[in-house]
Amino acid sequence: MPQPVRPRVVLAVCCLSLFIVGLDNTIVNLALPAIREDLGASVSSLQWTIDAYTLVLASLLMLSGSTADRIGRRRTFQTGLALFSLGSLLCGVAPNVGTLIAFRALQAIGGSMLNPVALSIVTNVFTEPRERARAIGVWAGVVGLSMAVGPVVGGALVGWAGWRSIFWINVPVGVAAIVLTAFFVPESRSPHPRRLDPFGQLLVIVLLATLTYAIIEGRGAGWTSPEIIGCFAVAAIALAVLLPYERRRTDPLLELRFFRSVPFSGATLTAVTGFAALSGFLFLNSLYLQDTRGFSALHAGLLTLPMAAVTAVCAPLSGRVVAARGPRLPLLVAGAGIAVSGFVLAGIGPATPIPVLVLGYVCFGAGFGMLNAPITNAAVSGMPRERAGLAAAVASTSRQVGASLGVAVIGAVVAAATPAADRVAWVIVAVCGALVFALGLLTTGRWALATAARVNGSDHGVPVG
Repeated sequence: MPQPVRPRVVLAVCCLSLFIVGLDNTIVNLALPAIREDLGASVSSLQWTIDAYTLVLASLLMLSGSTADRIGRRRTFQTGLALFSLGSLLCGVAPNVGTLIAFRALQAIGGSMLNPVALSIVTNVFTEPRERARAIGVWAGVVGLSMAVGPVVGGALVGWAGWRSIFWINVPVGVAAIVLTAFFVPESRSPHPRRLDPFGQLLVIVLLATLTYAIIEGRGAGWTSPEIIGCFAVAAIALAVLLPYERRRTDPLLELRFFRSVPFSGATLTAVTGFAALSGFLFLNSLYLQDTRGFSALHAGLLTLPMAAVTAVCAPLSGRVVAARGPRLPLLVAGAGIAVSGFVLAGIGPATPIPVLVLGYVCFGAGFGMLNAPITNAAVSGMPRERAGLAAAVASTSRQVGASLGVAVIGAVVAAATPAADRVAWVIVAVCGALVFALGLLTTGRWALATAARVNGSDHGVPVG
């Protein structure tokens, strides 16, 4: 039986759970060489060890968020924790790469029930707008920090206890979170339950699955191959059917009218752009440190520690700034930090001094640390509180699509193997930062907030800085 609601305890439980999920997004990358050696995996199998998680997660986030609004957020959250913990345990004992890929997909099914559902829990527990913005800042900071420290933790664990330990570490944390959720997290759901929309949910899954698959596999299979063209065609057909279908429904899975809110739509685009920069940064930096500079996985992870440390400082600060002054300043700082980092790192080479690298890492950490809170706050503010699960799922899905797109585009540039390929790839990261800056200006003005007020009937946002 849950205890009286203690908002800070609820926030801590949600953040604990989300830390391991965010960590899992980036921690596996540094373990791939060890997995290949131990299981005799091919390069394509290693790719699917990452992609199976991303593909399933991106496909199910919308479904999980709306389901939680309908049947109960605590129940969905606990189910997700159980599946994620079970998937982690099985990944740690996988006898071959095929079963490892399957268990990674099981992890992702559970993970899809955690990120958007946890945010909707936090949104419904913290009802006062400024307190909610601060809580979202902490939540977003934990998500961002977990992804930033993934390479550091991954390198340390692989070097100390082997690649299986990166999965086993999730199990005790997940079990503890299940117990704490039962005691401290209140059950909540939408006060106006909506009818199931199985066809709409199927279309969303088909759209995201085929689009994500095409983005991820396009570089390897060839962008003009029948497989990739077919996936893009299926995604386009699914979208073309989904939009008019959802408009006609009384209880749609996704209320398209909310995209008329400029802050909400802007948060979606900013999430795609910002996380494309993050995934591109991690991809490029891992290749540079281990292949070009010859550092070990642990050494490479430790060199990224300045980025993680600055992210840890800036993420909660961003939440406070959003609560006090609105999202504009954090978004502008985020865009500027990412852009400067990209341009600094565009000039690196085999003999670049470490202080120059650290400068680039610190700038990126500051930018990424400031990014999550305004994105999340704008996304949730773009929908009524009873639809928080779906709003959080839209933001989370945008992050996953952005991460996939970043690796696909930057990977294609690097694969071209031209003398300027790496420089061009880092410039793309910088351009992503510039786009975040521009979106920050566009989506936080009075006109933008007025569109949100018109869509929702009241101003759910925060003051403009």
